[in-house]
Amino acid sequence: MANPNWELQKSLYSALVNDAALITQLSGAKIYDDVPQGTPFPYVTIGESTVRDWSTGSEDGLEHILTLHVWSRAKGRKQVYDIIDVMKAKLHDMDLQVAGHTVVNFRHELSEARRESDGETYHGIVRYRAVTEPAV
Repeated sequence: MANPNWELQKSLYSALVNDAALITQLSGAKIYDDVPQGTPFPYVTIGESTVRDWSTGSEDGLEHILTLHVWSRAKGRKQVYDIIDVMKAKLHDMDLQVAGHTVVNFRHELSEARRESDGETYHGIVRYRAVTEPAV
């Protein structure tokens, strides 16, 4: 059976890269697992993921915590907030299709925006929680 965390990441990537509003905000399909050197700002990276057993007495299940990062060099945090809002509008409660698994829920957990220590880069952190069960 395919790894559910990888399949969830692929589905999440597909949802983001096919969202016209997000692509407009990023001035292109700049959503990466591994950012190409020299990529212009802004862009989104797929960050950390954690998987925990979420089984019950009768059902197998996994809890996934997925983190997305927004990177900007615009003045102030507004661009980061705007990109986060577009992603939330697209993803929160989205019915993601994950090969071999059923997504029970996919929910936004938190967002934050901060200035990086270089004084030029703004960094948005967006965390989602998903629960999956093996498809029957």
